[in-house]
Amino acid sequence: MKAFMDQDFLLTTDTAKALYHSYAEKMPVIDYHCHINPEEIALDRKFDNITQVWLGADHYKWRFMRSCGVEEYYITGDAPDKEKFLKWAEVLGKAIGNPLYHWSHLELQRYFDYHKPLNKYNAEEVWELCNQKLADPSMSARNLILKSNVRLICTTDDPIDSLKWHARIAADENFDVKVLPAWRPDKAMNTEKPDYLAYLKSLSEVSGIQIDSFAALKKALTARMDFFASMGCTVSDHGLYYVMYAPADEEQIEAIFQKRLREEALSEEEELQFKTAFLLFCAREYNRRNWVLQLHYGCKRDNNQYMYRKLGPDTGFDCISNYTPADQLADFLNALAETNELPKTILYSLNPGDNQAIGTILGCFQDSSAVAKIQQGSAWWFNDNKIGMQEQMLSLASLGNLSGFVGMLTDSRSFLSYTRHEYFRRILCELIGNLVENGEFTSDETILSEIVTDISYHNAVRYFNFPL
Repeated sequence: MKAFMDQDFLLTTDTAKALYHSYAEKMPVIDYHCHINPEEIALDRKFDNITQVWLGADHYKWRFMRSCGVEEYYITGDAPDKEKFLKWAEVLGKAIGNPLYHWSHLELQRYFDYHKPLNKYNAEEVWELCNQKLADPSMSARNLILKSNVRLICTTDDPIDSLKWHARIAADENFDVKVLPAWRPDKAMNTEKPDYLAYLKSLSEVSGIQIDSFAALKKALTARMDFFASMGCTVSDHGLYYVMYAPADEEQIEAIFQKRLREEALSEEEELQFKTAFLLFCAREYNRRNWVLQLHYGCKRDNNQYMYRKLGPDTGFDCISNYTPADQLADFLNALAETNELPKTILYSLNPGDNQAIGTILGCFQDSSAVAKIQQGSAWWFNDNKIGMQEQMLSLASLGNLSGFVGMLTDSRSFLSYTRHEYFRRILCELIGNLVENGEFTSDETILSEIVTDISYHNAVRYFNFPL
C-alpha cells in the first residue's frame, strides 16, 4: 500500500515520477484565470485564522458541507470561525473520492507542513498549528504567492474597474510578480439583467462617452479596452450560458438596443441577436489587439432560488447544463474566420460531454498564426478533478494537440489554491508516463521534458504574449 499523499502522490510509473520530479515540479506557475481580489495583493492581506483563507469564499467546500447535512450557520452563517473550521474538518475526514480531500491536504502539506489526514479527531491540533503559522509575516497574501513560485496572475475585471490596485502593485518594486487585469465584459452584454441600464450609465461615466446607441456602446468599450491594454491586459473572458450564433444586421441590432434603452422587454430571439453582435464585436477587437478570447459556458446558474435570494450568486447553487449547441459555436467561430478576424480562443464547457465536440471544432479553425490557436481549456469547475482532467487531456490528445495545451489555472478566490497546479501536473505526468511505459509514445527524455515543461509553463507565456 502506498503512503498517504507522499512525494509520489498520483505517480505510479517510473517515467511519471521522473517527469514530475525532474521537470514539472520545478516550473513556475502562470495563473492566467482566477478571481483573486487584487486589493488583497496590493495591501498584502494578513489572515487571522485558517477559516479566513480556507473557507471564506469557497463554494466548492460549501456544497460539500451542505451535502453532509451541515447547517448553513456553519457554512455562510455567523458561526465563529473556529466552529466553521471544526465542521469542515469533520466532513473532510469522510470526503473519500472527492477532489476537495486532495486539494485540502496538498494545501496543508505545502503551506503548513502538516502531513497527516485532517478529520474531527485532530481538528483542534490543526486549527492551532495553522493559526500559529498564519501569524507569521511569511504567510501574508504576497508571500503565499511567492512561496507558490507564481510568476504571473490574471485577475477578472469589469470594464468599469479603475484598476487602481493593479497600478499600485505594478508600481511596487518590492514585489516582482506580475498581476495583470483580464477583461470580463459580461455586464455590458447581459441585457436581461434588471440593472443593465444602471450599468450602462456607469460605463458612460467612466468612459466619457454617452451610451445612447449600440455604436456608442462599442466606442465606450473600445476606449476601456485601450485603458486595459495600457495596464498590460492581453486576456479577455466571457461567461455564457452557451455560445450562441443568431446573426442580425446593424439596423436590427440598433433597434433592439434602443428598445432596451426604452426599458422595453426583449424577446429571447432579440437577446440572442444582440449578444451575438456583442460577442462578434469584442472578438474582432481582441484579434486586432492580439488578445486571447476565453469562452466559459455550459453552466445553469442559481438553481435554488430560495437560497439565491438569501445568499446571492456564486454561493454553490449552480450546475452543469447539457444545452451547449456545438453547431452554433462552430458558426460563431466561422463568422470570424471568414473575415480573418478570429482571435486566439480558449473554449471551456462545463459539460464534460462536450469534450469530443470541442476537440473536433478546434481542428476546423487552426492556422499558422499560433500553435494551437484554438484551445480546449483545462477541465473547468466541476471537472477540475482527477477524472475530469484525465478525460479532458485524453480527448485533446486524441483529437488535437496536447503538446500545445496552455495548461492549468486556479479559477479560484483563495491564495492557497496554487496547489491545483501541482495536482494538475502530477496527473499530466501520470498520463504521459502511462503512454510511454505502455509503448505508445517515445521514451526520449528530451522530447518528454519539452512537452511537460511547455504544458506546465512555456505554452501559456507564449500563447498569451505575457511579458516574462
